[in-house]
Amino acid sequence: MTVPFFRPHIKAEEIAEVVDSLENGWLTTGPKVQKFEAAFAKYLGGGVEAVAVNSATAGLHLALEAIGIGPDDEVIVPDYTFTATAEVVRYLGGHPVFVDVDYGTMNITAENIEAAITEKTKAIMPVHFAGLPCKMTDIIAVAKKHGLKIVEDAAHAIPTKYNGAMIGQLDTDAAVFSFYANKTITTGEGGMLVTRDKELAKRARTMRLHGFNRDAFDRFKTGKWRYDVVAPGYKYNMTDIAGALGIHQLKKAEYFLQERKRVAKRYAAGLKNLPLDLPVDADGSDQHSWHIYIIRLQESAKVTRDQLFDTLSDNGITCSVHYTPLHNFTYWRDRYGLTPDRFPNAHRAGNNAMTLPLYVEMPDAEIDYVIETIKSALHL
Repeated sequence: MTVPFFRPHIKAEEIAEVVDSLENGWLTTGPKVQKFEAAFAKYLGGGVEAVAVNSATAGLHLALEAIGIGPDDEVIVPDYTFTATAEVVRYLGGHPVFVDVDYGTMNITAENIEAAITEKTKAIMPVHFAGLPCKMTDIIAVAKKHGLKIVEDAAHAIPTKYNGAMIGQLDTDAAVFSFYANKTITTGEGGMLVTRDKELAKRARTMRLHGFNRDAFDRFKTGKWRYDVVAPGYKYNMTDIAGALGIHQLKKAEYFLQERKRVAKRYAAGLKNLPLDLPVDADGSDQHSWHIYIIRLQESAKVTRDQLFDTLSDNGITCSVHYTPLHNFTYWRDRYGLTPDRFPNAHRAGNNAMTLPLYVEMPDAEIDYVIETIKSALHL
């Protein structure tokens, strides 16, 4: 049996919407993107505005630029995350300050954040890792105490909830979602910046397309060609082809969530009582999006993570690793003098974590095959 890491759930309605974009002649940012933005803001609720971009990385960059991050400003980020979380700080000449995560949740904590604050700290970027919400009440309290901005890296977090509220509705400055190919909803490549701050949203819309004071769709729709360049912006706009996919993917977000929960529940039942640390589920009124399902080998396991990874691969099962902690990468290690002893939880996870296949409508037979192959590899 062959088990892919991920299969996108693209059906006739997404295809028809893309074909409509191809046939109507509007391929770049236009009516489909506007429709997707409006639907996304309505889906989240809470009076947010939504700004579509070509990647979550672009959205994080725009959010930090809009809140005024500049040279030598410090932004606190988790060490256990994708490199984009930190790299966007460097785009603006700022410095990411890396902190360890909680081993159980793999999320950043308010205690670790507060210990890292200096007079140069301007913002915090919590990551809702794998779709499990951070303890945002505590993090927001720390931010308010020290006068800091919060930009949530919500790349994994549709439709994650914290205290019953959708991520994107919280009392933070902005949240940025990803629609990469294997995310909980996809536009192939793409992202969405959401905020209640009208000035932040306005700045992001301007900066996502070269600093123009009017977007191309508005100019061509009205027939009035003149525009001004009010800032040295970027080329971060979403295409209508991507927006066409997003319109229908968003409509299925709740179905996708139930399917991901089904897979996660079956993994949890099949892998219990093994020398593995399994993902922590959300509790109370929180909601896990189950973007990815990560297992971590315990010290008592008879094989290493890499040996288990190779065994699964040899048996036709495609897995991944989320993530190599940032202190292990050459640039971050050398630029900031990072050492493993500063990040014991992230370092431990980086050595023993691997991500299992998980996707909508994944057959039970494939899930069970993954489980049985893991048991066999662990000699159990």
